[in-house]
Amino acid sequence: MQLLNPLSGTQNSVVTPRIMLFDLSVGGHHPGYIQNLIRYWCDQDFAGAIDVVVVPRFMELHGDVVAEAQSYPNQRINFVPLSADEVARLNTRAGAVAKAYQAFQEWGLLCQYARRLGTTHAVLMYLDTALVPFIFGQKPPCQISGIFFRPTFHYATFGHTPSTWKDRIQVWRERFNLSQILRRPELSALYCLDPLVVEHLDQFGGSTACLYLPDPVQLYADDQPDLEQFRSQLGIQPDRTVFLFFGALTNRKGIYQVLDAIATLTTEQRSKLCLLLVGPLGANPDDKQQMLKKLSELSDSYQVQTVIRDQFVIDREIQPYFQIADVILAPYQRHVGMSAILVRAAAAQKPVLSSDYGLMGEVTRRYGLGLTVDSADPQAIAQGVTRFLQEDSHLLCNVDTMRQFAEQNAATRFAETIVRHVWQAVVAQSGAPD
Repeated sequence: MQLLNPLSGTQNSVVTPRIMLFDLSVGGHHPGYIQNLIRYWCDQDFAGAIDVVVVPRFMELHGDVVAEAQSYPNQRINFVPLSADEVARLNTRAGAVAKAYQAFQEWGLLCQYARRLGTTHAVLMYLDTALVPFIFGQKPPCQISGIFFRPTFHYATFGHTPSTWKDRIQVWRERFNLSQILRRPELSALYCLDPLVVEHLDQFGGSTACLYLPDPVQLYADDQPDLEQFRSQLGIQPDRTVFLFFGALTNRKGIYQVLDAIATLTTEQRSKLCLLLVGPLGANPDDKQQMLKKLSELSDSYQVQTVIRDQFVIDREIQPYFQIADVILAPYQRHVGMSAILVRAAAAQKPVLSSDYGLMGEVTRRYGLGLTVDSADPQAIAQGVTRFLQEDSHLLCNVDTMRQFAEQNAATRFAETIVRHVWQAVVAQSGAPD
């Protein structure tokens, strides 16, 4: 069978590749990443098939992603949900031992489906939990590459020396795991969303390619609302400075620290502020009720306008919220890794109020994306909010470097990085010339 590489225009007499995207998560960036890869693969007219192995809930929540994949009539894109029994057998209890056991269960499912589907190359959309099973579990039946989200071993290079025994153990564990998997011939690539870690991975040796992976943001120029009308539809009052909190609004994102910070502002400052919250509210029903109570207090007693959209927002409808905002809130609590919130803010040319910790803090500073604060301290957050209320926000960021940061994280660059590598790895494995 002739297999055409559309990027080089050459044909290779090899078996048609069958690529598997393995992802058992349903929220956050996961649906967008899968959508971007499928869209790029089909738009570039790659030969072969893609099997997307997901949990059944993914099919329920992200029908738009599935429908778009099915809209390509000449492409073989197959969503393969786990069975109800397989989902039921996954251990979802809390605790380190239970989570480690679940990681081995998921690795077993990856290997099982790769054999069943005849997979040529499997892309793990979240490699972090598979590191230990990769080292100590069964050998995968096909070549593997994966996205590594949460490296921390290099954080000391930008001022975050491990200060607790847990941090030190985590750094040791990462170093050991990386020293092992980067030498495994089955792992062809480690994709890193952290642009600052790739240069530190050479120390572990091995032949695995370590590639910087842009955190993708897809912009839709053809279907955008009138922003003034959109702002009016949301009920945002005139002359309010809009602070946007976007995504799964839970404690780890720092929402309670923000609410406590706003309560300490002056009456005049609060009267100028609109808090726009967009995304599923709370980690559970009790958390949601507590959050709504505090938001109601801010609105009723402190003259803060609160606008709440307690719902998941599909990819196509996200960016207008960033465009109507004045400031983007990202006070995550000791967050490890990257966040697409920073990319979306930069694409909209809107400054962020970010945690000063880890990669998010370092990227915000390096690219002039806004202000960084100690996100565990409501008073520090309040000082940051005050500066945005009192100063010209354009003086608190750098629009040129923001634009550069947004461009380097374009959705096509994310997809191209993975697809190009997968294609090259498949061709190299087949022995055909690329």
